[in-house]
Amino acid sequence: MEIEEAISEAELEDKPIPKIQRLEDSVVNRIAAGEVIQRPVSAVKELIENSLDADSTSISVVVKDGGLKLIQVSDDGHGIRYEDLPILCERHTTSKLSKFEDLQSIRSMGFRGEALASMTYVGHVTVTTITVGQLHGYRAAYRDGLMVDEPKACAAVKGTQIMIENLFYNMAARRKTLQNSADDYTKIVDLISRFAVHHTHVSFSCRKHGAGRADIHTLATSSRLDAIRSVYGVSVARNLMKIEVSDTGPLNSVFNMDGFISNSNYIAKKITMVLFINDRLVDCGALKRAIEIVYTATLPKASKPFIYMSIILPPEHVDVNIHPTKREVSLLNQEFVIERIQSVVESKLRSSNESRTFQEQTLEFSSSSPMATIKDSTKDLSPSGIKSQKVPHKMVRTDTLDPSGRLHAYMQMKPPSISERGSFLSSVRSSIRQRRNPSETADLTSIQELVNEIDNDCHPGLLDVVRHCTYAGMADGIFALLQHNTLLYLVNVINLSKELMYQQVLHRFAHFNAIQLSEPASVPELIMLALKEEGTDPDPEGNESNELRGKIAEMNTELLKQKAEMLEDYFSIYMDSNGNISRLPVILDQYTPDMDRLPEFLLCLGNDVDWEDEKICFQTIAAALGNFYALHPPLLPNPSGDGLKFYRKRVLSSGSEGTSIENIENGTMEAEIEEELLLEAENAWAQREWSIQHVLFPSLRLFFKPPTSMATNGTFVQVASLEKLYRIFERC
Repeated sequence: MEIEEAISEAELEDKPIPKIQRLEDSVVNRIAAGEVIQRPVSAVKELIENSLDADSTSISVVVKDGGLKLIQVSDDGHGIRYEDLPILCERHTTSKLSKFEDLQSIRSMGFRGEALASMTYVGHVTVTTITVGQLHGYRAAYRDGLMVDEPKACAAVKGTQIMIENLFYNMAARRKTLQNSADDYTKIVDLISRFAVHHTHVSFSCRKHGAGRADIHTLATSSRLDAIRSVYGVSVARNLMKIEVSDTGPLNSVFNMDGFISNSNYIAKKITMVLFINDRLVDCGALKRAIEIVYTATLPKASKPFIYMSIILPPEHVDVNIHPTKREVSLLNQEFVIERIQSVVESKLRSSNESRTFQEQTLEFSSSSPMATIKDSTKDLSPSGIKSQKVPHKMVRTDTLDPSGRLHAYMQMKPPSISERGSFLSSVRSSIRQRRNPSETADLTSIQELVNEIDNDCHPGLLDVVRHCTYAGMADGIFALLQHNTLLYLVNVINLSKELMYQQVLHRFAHFNAIQLSEPASVPELIMLALKEEGTDPDPEGNESNELRGKIAEMNTELLKQKAEMLEDYFSIYMDSNGNISRLPVILDQYTPDMDRLPEFLLCLGNDVDWEDEKICFQTIAAALGNFYALHPPLLPNPSGDGLKFYRKRVLSSGSEGTSIENIENGTMEAEIEEELLLEAENAWAQREWSIQHVLFPSLRLFFKPPTSMATNGTFVQVASLEKLYRIFERC
C-alpha cells in the first residue's frame, strides 16, 4: 500500500498543470447553439416568435422527419430589409433593443439575437424575404453565422420564409437521441396549438412535408373560446369556465389575468396548461403545482385540468433574461401573484362544483323498435288524421322512457314528497358548504379557542415548506421524502397525519359526513379486544382477567351510551341503545381509516376523555380521532425486502426441529409463500402509499398549519441541501 501511494504521489507531481486557453469562436458558438436549439421544436418556437414580432397575420409551418431534415416557417410580416441580410445570422444582432436598459421595457418575443445564429451553427439555413414596395424578393444562404453568397433576387410573396435543413448534421450524439420523428412532430403541433389559442388575430397551419392536409389549421378569430374549440375540440371548449383576476394595489404586484379553466365535467389523464405572460409562452412550475393542488382537493378522482391563462404585468416587473430558450421568466412578487390566482381558481371551482351538467344525445328510433310502435299508435290518434313528424327522444344517463334504464328499477324506496325532497337538497347543500368552508362551522367558544390555539402556534417556516413542497416518495414505513426549493426533508407521516386529522376534526366540528359500517359492531366486544391487546397480565386467558376486562368494557360501554347523543351531533359517531356502533365521521374526503384500530379508539374514548370540562373534552376526543385516523403502517409487516420472510409457510423438513425464522434462513425449513396473506399485505401497503400521495399531502398543502413543536421533535428533518452538495462536488 505504501509503495502504491508513493507511486501515485510521484505521478501527480510529474503530471503538468492544465493550461487555460481561449476556445475558438467556432467551438464557443457551437456549444451555445446546442443550448439554445435543444431540439427541432426549439427552432420552430424561435421562428414563430420572430414572425409574431414582425406583425404577421398568417404563419405556416412545414416539417419533414420531425424537423431534422426540414423546418420551413413562412409568414406575411413586414419582411427583412436587404441591407440587413449580411448580418442577419450573426450572433447578437437584433432590431429589438440597443442597450441593456431596454430589457426593462421589452415587449417583443426575441431580444438576444442568438436564435438565427444558433440555427446556422447546427443546420443549413436559407432565408427568402420581401418588404413592402419591393418588386422582387431576395434569397440568402447562411452557414456558421455568415452569409455564404450575396443575396439573390427571386420571386417571393409578402413576408419572410426561413428554411432549416439537416438540423444537427454536425452533432451526431444529439441527432441519435432525436430519431423518433413522430415524437418531435407531436411536440411541434402542440407548440403551434398553444400559440394559436393565444394569438387569435393570427392564422396558423402546420403540416408534414408532402402531406396534402394540414394537421392543424386555424383562422383568425375574435373569440378565445372559438380558438380553443378549433384547436382542442368541442369536448374541451364546452367544459371550460371563464376566469379573471386583477390587482391594482400599490403595495403588491400590479397584474391582470384572464383565461379559461376546466370544470368538474372535464376528464383527462394529464394536465394541459397553456400559460402566456406578457404574450410570451412560458412555463411556471410553481403556478402549475398550485392549481393542481386545488383541483386534487376540490374535484372528485383528482381530475387533471385544462388551463389557459394570460397574465399581463408591467414590463419592468418581468425578468425575461433568465433562461437560454426564454422558456421561463421571473416575476416581481411571484408568490403573491400565484396565491391570488390560486384563491380565485379554488373559489370558481367550488361554486361550479355545486351542480353538474350532462350532455344530451338525440336518438332516432327505427320502425322496428318498441318505442317506434308506441309513437306510431300515438300518431294514429291525432285529430287531423295527418301523421305528425317524428320527435327524437333525449338519451341521458337514466332514460325516463325506458324502465330498465331507471335507477329506481334497482332500488326499493318510497318516492319522496316535494317538501321532503326540498329539505333533503337543502341539507346536502348545507353539508357541502360547511365541508368546503370549515372555518365557518366553529360556533362554540371552546372550539373557537382550540382553533385559535392552532393558528397562534403555527410555525411560519414549516408552513411555507408544507404549502410549496413536492412529494418525492416514501423512504420507509414511517418517513416520506419532500423537496422544498433546494432542500430535501424527511417527514414523519404518522405525526403529520395525526396532527392534520386533529385540526380537521376541530374545523369540521358538528358538520361531518358519515362513514356507514357494513354491519354494526359491538362496542363491548371491541373494547375487550383492545384490552387483550394492551394487557400485561401473565395469564391473559384466565377467568379473573376475563372477568376484570368484562367489567371495564361494560363500564366504558355504559359511559359511551350516555354520551351517544353528543358524539352523534358533534362528531357523527353513532351508537345505538344496544351498544353497537354503526357510523364514523369523514375527516378527509376519499379516505377511510384502518378499522383494525377501532377497538383502541373506543377504549381511548372510555378511558382518556375528560367528560366534565367542555374544552378538554372536545380536545381529547379530537386527539383520539386524530390518532385513529392517522396513517399508521398496516399491522401486517411490509412484504418488500426482509419482510417477505414473515409470509413463508413453516413446513418442517426431515430431521429439523423447531419453527423459528432462523431455521428458514439457514435452509432447514421449506420456504413456501402464504399467497393470500401476502396479497393482503401488498394491497394494504399500496393503499396506504396511495392515500399518502393523493389524499394526505394535497390536504396538508391546503389545510395544515404545522405547530411549532414539529420544528424540534423530529417530524421534519432536513437531509440534503443542493447548495452544500454543489460545494462537496466542487471539492471532489
